[in-house]
Amino acid sequence: STSASMGRCGQVVMGPAGSGKSSYCARLAEHMQSIGRSIHVVNLDPAADNFNYEVSIDVRDLISLEDVMEEMELGPNGGLIFCMEYLIDNIDWLTHELEQLGSDPYVVFDCPGQIELFSHVPVMRSMVTELQRMDFAIAAVYLLDAQFMGEPSKYMSGVLTCLSCMTALELPHINVLSKLDLLASKRVVERYLDPPIDELVAELSEEAGADERRVALTSAIGTVISDYGMVNFMGLDPTDETSIELILMSIDHAIQYHDDVEPREPQDEVEEPDNDDDFDDHGGDFGGDDMTIPEGDESSQ
Repeated sequence: STSASMGRCGQVVMGPAGSGKSSYCARLAEHMQSIGRSIHVVNLDPAADNFNYEVSIDVRDLISLEDVMEEMELGPNGGLIFCMEYLIDNIDWLTHELEQLGSDPYVVFDCPGQIELFSHVPVMRSMVTELQRMDFAIAAVYLLDAQFMGEPSKYMSGVLTCLSCMTALELPHINVLSKLDLLASKRVVERYLDPPIDELVAELSEEAGADERRVALTSAIGTVISDYGMVNFMGLDPTDETSIELILMSIDHAIQYHDDVEPREPQDEVEEPDNDDDFDDHGGDFGGDDMTIPEGDESSQ
């Protein structure tokens, strides 16, 4: 297995535009630094312009979307695909930059949000293959905005995009509901962290206007999700240290990262709460069957 002292580790952070990928990277970097772990964040978005984390490697040093759109007369989506294909064609640039980080870095890759990069073109799969060739132990982290997940139909849509990336990259995969701090009531999305698919399918089938073909399609989608049995979510509240800690420990377990100790299950590393009130305040285990989400004031962020 790979450890901090034996090899390279990291995360490929994905999700739709606006799902909070860069904010997650910044919060993760802050948390890891606070517990004495080193981290390097790589920006792979050629359209990015503002960062709230220290950028160790920036793809814009190789190519930027603005330049491509101007010189190639392409639109934003076509320009982005061109930029990422250019990166893959010049992957030696990225490998050289990664080599400069040392022999055993922990690297987080902040990726663009366009789903086409995962579903229509093989650029992200090619990049992952190159990272694996460099002996990186990599996990995929897929973020969805919790504000998007308030209805069964939106949940189904989000899960399908997760599955698309899971099957395209074939990596250990952690799904995260982000921006819990922006919900007026966090319990709105509690059922979607690990929901009973049959119940959601039944609800959608009973909606007004659900004809026979739509019901059949909904049932088929539910079967696909159930058959994979791998799509559940962890909650991320940036204002709650416990949530980022649990996500990091789940990723550590997935890639067998450890600091000269045997890998442990995520729940083995969480301190037991002093009493039930403390448990309620911190939200418990965001990934467990009995998970509860803390109520709190809506964040101003």
